[in-house]
Amino acid sequence: MKAKRALHFVFKVGDRAQTIRFYRELLGMRVLRHEEFEEGCKASCNGPYDGKWSKTMVGYGPEDDHFVAELTYNYGVGNYHLGNDFLGMTVTSSQAVNNARKLQWPLKETSGGIYETEAPGGYKFFLEDKERPKEDPVLKVTLAVSSLPKSVDYWSKLLGMKVYEKDEGKQKVLLGYANNQCKLELQGIGHAVNHGTAFGRIAFSCPKEELPDIEALMIKENQKILTPLVSLDTPGKATVQVVILADPDGHEICFVGDEAFRELSKVDPNGEKLLDEAMAADKSHEWFAEHNLSKPSA
Repeated sequence: MKAKRALHFVFKVGDRAQTIRFYRELLGMRVLRHEEFEEGCKASCNGPYDGKWSKTMVGYGPEDDHFVAELTYNYGVGNYHLGNDFLGMTVTSSQAVNNARKLQWPLKETSGGIYETEAPGGYKFFLEDKERPKEDPVLKVTLAVSSLPKSVDYWSKLLGMKVYEKDEGKQKVLLGYANNQCKLELQGIGHAVNHGTAFGRIAFSCPKEELPDIEALMIKENQKILTPLVSLDTPGKATVQVVILADPDGHEICFVGDEAFRELSKVDPNGEKLLDEAMAADKSHEWFAEHNLSKPSA
């Protein structure tokens, strides 16, 4: 059986220009592809919005073997309310630490060689002050859960993740699909998880033929399915099949057919140019300013 792969985490961003500056100039990632859409996504990739939006994939290398960030930008939304659901993404890169200092970006040492910083919008990043490895520098994504045992059961028994580490004192469990992939860390917080309006989504791939089985298992186990198996189109690119789930705390989980996704996710050499052109053409902030309005919050 082909293994599942960790693909990306979806962030909703209100200030696209400042956000891209953080990923490019501070983290040292590059734009892998950029796509513009005139109407909302059938699987709510951009949230519950019907208008114009864009998707920008940024990372340290191709999505075939790197965990990346998907930045979704809704033209009519200026900011999102953070919940307590997303606790951080951990990246190994001494260069990112140096970049933060050069940019005078707020940086706080939390423990030996680990620095905490924030992307625009308040999303936390933890930077490990070590030389960036040749393999993927993105180590883990940490999500809050209300009941750690219940969540570990869901992710390990239903979704087939392997438990790599347990720290009962800190209420943390590290899970993943393979040694060389970005891991998912669950941290028990002992109370309800609130997703705010910025709620993210974590994505994985699996062989296309396994998608109906995942959906059937969730139905059998009375688990939540946010979007039943559906085909998503990207203009001029491959059509992919996805099913969107929610774990016991409502964290959104996307499973996508691997074969088509590998075709869709090829690095676009024009990605940086397409993003820069879209940002230059985006007059939404000016429109609201001309009308003496603030760009609305989600």
